[in-house]
Amino acid sequence: MTGAAGGWRKLQSNPVGGGELGTCFDVSVLQEDGRFRMWFSWRPRKSLALVESLDGIHWGEPQIVLGPNPQTVWEEDVNRPAVLQRADGHHLWYTGQTPSRSYLGYATSPDGAAWTRQSAEPVLSAEPGWEKNTAVMCPHVLWEERLKLFRMWYSGGEQYEPNALGYATSADGLHWTKCSENPVFQPDAGSPWERHKVPACQIVQHNGWHVMFYIGFRDEHCAQIGVARSRDGVTGWERHPQNPILFPTGEGWDVEACYKPFALLEGDRWLLWYNGRRGNVEQIGLAIHSGRELWPASAETSSPMAPCPLASTISQARRVSMSTSA
Repeated sequence: MTGAAGGWRKLQSNPVGGGELGTCFDVSVLQEDGRFRMWFSWRPRKSLALVESLDGIHWGEPQIVLGPNPQTVWEEDVNRPAVLQRADGHHLWYTGQTPSRSYLGYATSPDGAAWTRQSAEPVLSAEPGWEKNTAVMCPHVLWEERLKLFRMWYSGGEQYEPNALGYATSADGLHWTKCSENPVFQPDAGSPWERHKVPACQIVQHNGWHVMFYIGFRDEHCAQIGVARSRDGVTGWERHPQNPILFPTGEGWDVEACYKPFALLEGDRWLLWYNGRRGNVEQIGLAIHSGRELWPASAETSSPMAPCPLASTISQARRVSMSTSA
């Protein structure tokens, strides 16, 4: 099977999520008590759902855990979860959407299933400038025990597909301070596969690095997945020499785009779940990397630029702005 580089391979039996459930996208995964727990965006229900698995491949029945909130004006659609577990329970940051804008909300739970919203107002909203006063979405949050801070990376900019990545910190998960140097990660004009936009990241702290998995857009429709790393998670980003690591496959279920990665290190291998798109349906696939080290010992030639379908073909299946997958 093609569609991968840098030591990654796509699971032969992909997709692992979606099918009769309809479009499922943008996941957050934890390993707890010998099982995988996946929170995913369930487009037909405009909600977040939870599924569980023993192997990360075969998943149980979905349970809706957070849906639209009729009591607010910014949560008509709820999606794009970031779930963090600490000793005090589970913490969730999510995207709340209207047809024209996106915001970030915050909820907590004792078990990851029963969630309580912590504010009727967004905890992060778009401002003029690079966020275009339009959209912030796709949060990823780490707890830094040494600093006693939550650290968030998020996407900002346009509603259909946000443009770049920002960074913010908070002591309580509710009140956030955006980095004055935002955006902290932007498109690379010299790299054709990610010259347009770079949203929707996940950060993993590994071997003294902040390893970032992210989406790169060649244009508004062609999405692929890359990896970068930074010592502090904010500055000095070094892109992987074999990017993109995942890209559309032949005539398969992810022929048109690969979106929103989420990776876990399990023993001596990495598991990475992502969204693939064919037509107007997105499903969830899995890719695997054998070995703990993601970077080559010495610089290697970048993988060849992956082909993308014609824009005229994809434009017939444009995703609605409220349900964008980046």
